[in-house]
Amino acid sequence: MITSKTIANGILRAIGTLVVIAIAFYFLYQIQSVLVYLLVALLLTLIGNPILDFLQKRLKFNNTLATISTLSLFFLLIIGFISLFIPLILAQSESLSLLNTNKIEQNINQLINQIAFFLEQHNIDSNKVLKETNRSSRLNFDFIPELLNTIISTISSFGMGLASVFFITFFFLKDKKYFTETLKKLIPDSHEEPILNSLTKINHLLSRYFIGLLLQLGIVFILYIIVLTIFGIPNAIIIAFLCAVLNIIPYIGPLIASILAAILTMISHLGNDFQAVTLPTTIYILIGFWIVQLIDNNLSQPIIFSKSVSSHPLEIFLVILIAGFLSGILGMIIAVPLYTILKVVGKEFFPNNIVIQLVTKNI
Repeated sequence: MITSKTIANGILRAIGTLVVIAIAFYFLYQIQSVLVYLLVALLLTLIGNPILDFLQKRLKFNNTLATISTLSLFFLLIIGFISLFIPLILAQSESLSLLNTNKIEQNINQLINQIAFFLEQHNIDSNKVLKETNRSSRLNFDFIPELLNTIISTISSFGMGLASVFFITFFFLKDKKYFTETLKKLIPDSHEEPILNSLTKINHLLSRYFIGLLLQLGIVFILYIIVLTIFGIPNAIIIAFLCAVLNIIPYIGPLIASILAAILTMISHLGNDFQAVTLPTTIYILIGFWIVQLIDNNLSQPIIFSKSVSSHPLEIFLVILIAGFLSGILGMIIAVPLYTILKVVGKEFFPNNIVIQLVTKNI
């Protein structure tokens, strides 16, 4: 029989649960920097695991020496990236005025005026095509300097964060066996084998995925620079860098990158004749970028998305599409790693399910 006392106790328990959840979220919010360090350390661990295994199995390094060597390689790569690319990116950003939002808007306004004049010369109603020549004033160009400043400030102000991340990564790599043994003691015996198998497979697949993703972005970055350099585009490094970063977003990122490259190319040619120089050069750049995307879509991405995570390209496309509808751009970025984790867990815990068998047959 339900009494007022039972109802009151239930309400109190519900309120208590909500309070505990609220406190937990507040605590996580307060230590968000630590969570970021843990996430970055985990990514470095996933990328470093194959290197660690190679040093231990092929070169016969002991565990500690292999771990130190792996972290030293990461450190040298980061220092090399900062010393080689950041000064160039800063210099070219200032040259292209990408760190000044007002200057960007002025350049866009000037570019739109040139396009309007070109359309009028060819008896095309520019107001109808462009709607309003001051449209750019309503556009938010803050994302360009914000993106650059975020990337640069994150790398340049790593300091304490870099030390923290490397410290955490060191123990993630060095004490894998210790963490495994501790996990064995915490989980029930009935679920020990599937959980440990899941973690092993997830670690293997995601390591391959993130290494492949870095390789893909590097290839696209180099190809973008080649295209921009062939057609004599100034500030080629910064334009290629921005477009390569956008390539992290599946399918939509390359489209945005092409549009951004076209706009920045036209801005860099503001002093030239629009019809004779600016427009043809922009078309060539777009064609070059589409060729790069053709190479990427048919060579790089199938290797990463299909072979690294053992999924069919159509399967990956649908997963990314659904994730995009559900969670936007962030969902598209994390779709493949999250889907891979779910597949591995599904195969270990529900091996007899027909759907699970179909989607995990290659794992």
